[in-house]
Amino acid sequence: MSARATTRRRQLGATMRKLRARKGMTLEEAGRLVGVSKATVSRYETQAGPVKWLVIDALCHAYGVSDAERRAVVALAKDARQQGWWSSFADSIPESMNLLLTLEDEAVREDHFSCVYIPGLLQTRAYCTALQQANEVPLKAEEIERLVDIRMKRQEILRRPRPPRVWAILDESVIRRVVGSPATMREQLSLLLEANEAANITLQVLPFSKGAHAAALGSFVTFGGKEPALDVVYVDFHTGSLFLEKEEELERYRLAFEYLRAQALDMEASSSMIHRIRKEL
Repeated sequence: MSARATTRRRQLGATMRKLRARKGMTLEEAGRLVGVSKATVSRYETQAGPVKWLVIDALCHAYGVSDAERRAVVALAKDARQQGWWSSFADSIPESMNLLLTLEDEAVREDHFSCVYIPGLLQTRAYCTALQQANEVPLKAEEIERLVDIRMKRQEILRRPRPPRVWAILDESVIRRVVGSPATMREQLSLLLEANEAANITLQVLPFSKGAHAAALGSFVTFGGKEPALDVVYVDFHTGSLFLEKEEELERYRLAFEYLRAQALDMEASSSMIHRIRKEL
């Protein structure tokens, strides 16, 4: 398995570690139950080496996971060697983005809270290009074009026969910040209005008038798997990014999103605010 094919493998390893920890078993205890060595169980919890889905299935049984959760994990194991569409960009994609693209490619649900910029899945090409041009590290034109191409390719998941369910909450500052030019921003806001009419997209605006809120520390995305145990929270910082998967971490962000959803304007009022701001540009 190539070094760049480890994103699904990495997710599988993290999931197997979480399931064993949830059951409170040691590596040795888990191996004894399914007839493999402690070293084998350990290897299955890392991103090194191939896996046998039958062993993954047996471990899931030993950990007492639900049938639906077991099927989701086994499916992940069977796809562990599968290259994603982004493999042609692999040499120039950081590992964190590689994992992000894998999670997004397999998510059935995405919950976004954005307090700086429009979520990547909902950006126009011009808006995305303006963001890359504003990078604190100057990029060559071809580098900007490549990064924009990747983001536009990501958006194709929204046009699948069964697209993920996307719920995006935008801080008011996101729709007021003029990125690029007024014309670029008008086009971007028009896309948001169009997106809010899609059956699989819910868009809300969190207005300034609500004051302090549950996610004042920054933007985040929760990638929802076929089962809650496969959920992962992605937090993007200026200096890097974090992927959170512990149950207490997931619960914290799920709760924050629920509070934000309650504080934000409903879909109709959100579209009205976006329309009004677009007219002001």
